[in-house]
Order: sequence, then C-alpha cells, then structure tokens
Amino acid sequence: MTAPVLALTPGDPVGIGPEITAAVLHEYSADESVHGIAVADASVMRRAVEVLGLDAEVRAVTSWDVPHAGPGVIDVFDIDELGDAQLEWGVVDARAGRAAVRAIEIATTAAMNQEIAGIVTGPINKEAIWEAGSEHLGHTEMLGALTGVTKQDTMFVVERSHVPGHHMHVFFATRHMSLRKALDAITLETQIDSIRRAHRALEVYGIQNPRLATAAINPHGGENGAFGDEEIEILHPAIDRVRADGLTVTGPIPADSVFHHGLSGRYDGILSQYHDQGHIAAKTFDFDGTISVTVGLPILRTSVDHGTAFDIAGKALADPGTMRSAFRAAIDYAPYVDGIRAEYLPR
Repeated sequence: MTAPVLALTPGDPVGIGPEITAAVLHEYSADESVHGIAVADASVMRRAVEVLGLDAEVRAVTSWDVPHAGPGVIDVFDIDELGDAQLEWGVVDARAGRAAVRAIEIATTAAMNQEIAGIVTGPINKEAIWEAGSEHLGHTEMLGALTGVTKQDTMFVVERSHVPGHHMHVFFATRHMSLRKALDAITLETQIDSIRRAHRALEVYGIQNPRLATAAINPHGGENGAFGDEEIEILHPAIDRVRADGLTVTGPIPADSVFHHGLSGRYDGILSQYHDQGHIAAKTFDFDGTISVTVGLPILRTSVDHGTAFDIAGKALADPGTMRSAFRAAIDYAPYVDGIRAEYLPR
C-alpha cells in the first residue's frame, strides 16, 4: 500500500499534547513510509516546537494529499481556530476546548471520507470542552456521535511483552462505573456479548484465529464458590456458549496470573471484567507503551492513555513515549482500515 496519511490531534492546546505531537512528528519527518499531519492551529504547533527547542519547520497545509516534505518539517492542517490568542499553559480555557473539539471533528470527517488512514489522538481536558459547549463525556463519546456509532469498546495494546513481536490486547467488560455497579452489570448475556465483540475485534485488527482469555472476578477464580459464585453462574456458562460457536476462548483465569500469560504469548487478548483490573495490569507493566484503540468505530483511532498534565505543560518535560506508541500502532493497523470500515460502518 502507499504510505498511510495519519492525522494527529494534539488535544488541548495548553496541555502537553502539542509538545508530544511535535516531538513524534519530528522524529518521523524523515520516514517516507508514513505521513503524519497534526490537526491544530499552526501557531500552537510552532509554540510547541519553540518550547522543545526543535530544529524544525512547521508547514501549514490545507490538503491531506500534500507530498511528504522531508526531514525537519512538521506538517499541520491549520484549523485557524485560535487566531492571535495567546493562551496560558496549563489553564482550563473554553477557547482551548473549542480548538480541541474542532480538530477532532476535522480529523474524523477526513477519516470518514477516506482521505486519511486514521487518527491518533492526544489528551483533551473534559472541563475545557464542556466549557466550550460540548455535551460529550470525552473522546469516545464524541467520536461515536461523529461516526454514527452507539457502541464502542476500548482495546488496550501493550507494546512490549515477554515475547518479541507479540502484543497483549486487553478488553473491558465494563468501563467507567463504580466497582459495585460494574459487578452488577456483568450478567450472562453481557458477558457473552463482551467475549464475542473482543474476539471479533482481534480478527478485524489483523489477528488470525485469535486466542482470547477471560479474567476471573474473584480471588483464585472463586475457588469453586468459596470466594464468590460469579465464575460458576456467569463466566463459565458464557464461555461454554461461545465455545459452542467455535470461538477459541479460555477461562475464567485468576486475574493475578492471566495478564502474565498474555504477556508470555499464550493469549492474543484478555477480557478484563472491570476498569482497574485491566488498567493496573497493563500500565504497571508498560505505562508508556500502553495505548488505546477505540473498537467499533468505522475508522481507525489510536490514542494516548494519559491526561493533559497541565502541571508540566509548556516546560518540555513531557515524555512522548505513549504518543510514539500510539502513532506506531496506527501505522501497524493502517492496512486493516478497509476491514474496520466494512465491519463497523453503521448500516
């Protein structure tokens, strides 16, 4: 395939997003196998370059099919949202929120129109986008509305593992809710649906004959009901049901060992039962190399999995590692964009 064009939205202009975006695009500016283009005010990217002290030129473009400019040039699709405004680093500002939302809208439209291969998103500040008038809880909900999708899943990809070339993929049966509510939300029907969606996502994102494991809920997998009966009444029956359909699924496996097995190459994906179960395992092992992919969108979207870090914004202290990993992941998944679109485009 030709070199994929990837749009990078830095997120909040006064957070660390512009810095880590500029750093990664500068690193890849000599790589003609991919063309990364920031989506932001050109002035924001120039300020980030200045903060980092990069020997780089920021080139404002108005088209996605501009030729690759070569080493030292950072291309930015100039959204011209902020004008001459000089925003203060690390301060919640509705103007910054509007700029972040506008960049996401432009990049998503380009992806839906198949002008680009996908988008890589930097961190937004929820308070800022709410002050700007957005009604969305965050990126995922916004992207769902922009693409017409009502159900999305988060897939963590852990870049490093114990086996060279193997990535651990972590899915979540429940996400942003209290632990008590999450346990109530795990039923036989929802567990079956979560397993099927995770297994299919692995196939869509390029893994043939995927091996999925489900994490147990209770210590030691419940010890045959001694520590809880969710495994007996929900998880085991759900696995039996999907196995009958021909899916390769193992479990439930105690959560204190299943992620190690995943990192060792035994499984391609792991279904975490609640938010922190999967987040803690992935981020403890490789915080900078763990990135998020929004599964269920008809476009490719990878993302950093950290916040705006207002406390260090504008100080050249931000580590671009997660943005680098998200960009690399988007490059790896770019060949599967047609399949992603065919699978998840609303009908």
